[in-house]
Amino acid sequence: MSESNKQFFDAILIIAVLIGIILAYFIVTIIRYHRRYIKLQKERIFAEITMQENERKRIANDLHDSLGPLLSSVKLNMNSIDVQNTQDQQIINKASRHIDEIMTSLRQISHNLLPNTLQRNGLNDAIREFIKDIESKHKVQIHLYLHKEVKLEKEKEIHVFRMIQEMVHNALKHAEAQNLYIGINEEKEHLQVMVKDDGKGFDVSKTKSESRGLGLKSMESRIEILNGQLSIESQPNKGSSYFFSAPL
Repeated sequence: MSESNKQFFDAILIIAVLIGIILAYFIVTIIRYHRRYIKLQKERIFAEITMQENERKRIANDLHDSLGPLLSSVKLNMNSIDVQNTQDQQIINKASRHIDEIMTSLRQISHNLLPNTLQRNGLNDAIREFIKDIESKHKVQIHLYLHKEVKLEKEKEIHVFRMIQEMVHNALKHAEAQNLYIGINEEKEHLQVMVKDDGKGFDVSKTKSESRGLGLKSMESRIEILNGQLSIESQPNKGSSYFFSAPL
C-alpha cells in the first residue's frame, strides 16, 4: 500500500472514530435525558396524586369534624323549640328528617373520600368494609381470598386500596359483573393482588388508546409510585383479570 493510500485510510479511520464518538455522545445524552424525563414524570405524578389524596383527606375531615357537629347542633336546637301548632310541629319534624338525610349523605361522602377504617385499622379491614358496602348496594357476590394479613406503610396502603377500588368499580360499572374474586397475598416480600370478574370484558389495547377517563391512567400512575408491575388481561365476553405486584 502506498504512503498516500495509507494516509487516506488513516484519515477515514480517524473520521469514523470521531463520528462514532459523536454518535455515542448523542446516544448517551438522549438516554440520560429520557431517564431524567421519566424521573420528572414520576415525581410530577407522585406530587399530583399526593396532593389529590391530601385534598380528599382535608375535605373528608372538614365534613366529619365541622359540618357534622354543626348539623347535629342545628337539629338539637330545632327539636328543643316548643311549638303549640300541629302544623308547625310537622314542619319541624320534616326539617329534622331532612337534616338526618343530609348527615347520612355527608358521612357517606366523607367515607368515600377517605375510609376511616383504612386510617384506623389498616388495609385488610378497609377492604373487608369496602366489599361489605359494595355487596349491600349492588347485585354482586364478591369472594375475598386474604391469604395473609398484609401490613404496609400507611402511604402505600392508600394507593393499593384506591387501585382495588377502581378495579371493582370498573367491574360493576362497565363489565356488569355478577361475581368478583379478589385475592391478596404476600410472597417474597412482595404484595400480590388479583381482581377477577365474570363480566363483559373489553379490548385492553383499544381501551388504553381510546380511553379518556382517569381510571386506567390512575392505576398505572399508582403502580409506578409503588415501584410495582400491573398487568390487565381481558377479552370481550370473557371477563377481566387485573394483577399487580409491588415490593413491601
